[in-house]
Amino acid sequence: MRLLTWNIQCGKGCDGVTDLSRIVAVARQTLDADVFCFQEVSANFSRFGDGADQSAQLAALLPGYSAIFRPAIETMDRAGSLHCFGNMTLSRLPVLQIANHLLPFPGAGGVRSMRRHALEVTVQASFGAIRIVNTHLEFHSADQRQAQITRLLDLQQDASGSPRQASSRHDEPYGSQTVAAASLMCGDFNFDVADPQHALIDRAGRPGLNYRDAWTANRLDRPRAPTCGIYDRVQWADGQDCRDFIFVTEDLVSRVRSIAVNEATDASDHQPVAIELA
Repeated sequence: MRLLTWNIQCGKGCDGVTDLSRIVAVARQTLDADVFCFQEVSANFSRFGDGADQSAQLAALLPGYSAIFRPAIETMDRAGSLHCFGNMTLSRLPVLQIANHLLPFPGAGGVRSMRRHALEVTVQASFGAIRIVNTHLEFHSADQRQAQITRLLDLQQDASGSPRQASSRHDEPYGSQTVAAASLMCGDFNFDVADPQHALIDRAGRPGLNYRDAWTANRLDRPRAPTCGIYDRVQWADGQDCRDFIFVTEDLVSRVRSIAVNEATDASDHQPVAIELA
């Protein structure tokens, strides 16, 4: 299974140009992915590009993929128009289950921040069902990020402690749910690898299957590639950083065949991260 995760910044490159066609071209050149996980997808927010529905545009640019967009932000103006902002997962593997988890938002009125979420799409890989968790955590508030990490770990503990497989028939809700214990969690976590919040996930010791950083899962001495700050020196004035990660559950660590960052593209202020599981 091949997966690419990328904070696409609503398609806005470091040249100031918003171009979703460029995003998709770079993503496909980076990896012939079975699953694409994009963060920062806008629908009808005029500040981003032409204010269009980017989820529809991305779906059209990737035919043959099941396109799942869910918002963290879903607001309606006085004219009744809906404006959405969130994550999008596109899969050419069979999709078994979809869940959208809104993450904690403590102290929302006291700090610049916005609602965050985790889009969970369960797909059928060759080695079994796997929950792909596509997320983007808060940038401005460490306290909110901490609460969001705790919620993500709770979700994994619940799933791995009580997995279930849907029946072959989908004629009623109770028998139509798949909960896979195995999981890959990816996205923009807005902490760097030295932050204790990274260790909260990578060194978790909860009951069931825990997440491990796929970059170091098989090679602890592997140099870390930056995922932001390479080209955008305004947003990332402090220099290059690593804030985009792929975590896999312990049962998948041995399947990590390769993981790499595309450091050559400036189509977003973040870099795409690609992984292949054997």
